[in-house]
Amino acid sequence: MLESFSVCLIVGTMLGFLSGLGVGGGSLLILWLTLALNMPASAARGINLAFFLPAALVSSLFRWKQGQLKLDLVIPGAVCGCIAAVLFTWLGQRMEVELLKKGFGGLLLLTGLRELFYKPKA
Repeated sequence: MLESFSVCLIVGTMLGFLSGLGVGGGSLLILWLTLALNMPASAARGINLAFFLPAALVSSLFRWKQGQLKLDLVIPGAVCGCIAAVLFTWLGQRMEVELLKKGFGGLLLLTGLRELFYKPKA
């Protein structure tokens, strides 16, 4: 039932909505695929990338048209992000899966705690 087309459509729509808001539904997609659909983590990461590249592109174009995306700040970050992605993809293939799972879980936990206790500067 969870793998039905209608459920995938609903989940994809919700995650696309969150992505458009800038929330970043990638973590939620990976959790959905691994926990609800019992998919291997490596396959879930690949699907996550394939899903969010077009969603991020469309969202970024809208933000750019609205004047909310400063390319002089984005381009250096994007270049460094691509370099880090190559490096850590290579490194991740050589690490134990359990260590990667624990690291990802810890990152999600820290991010959640930060969001709970973060107070914007006045």
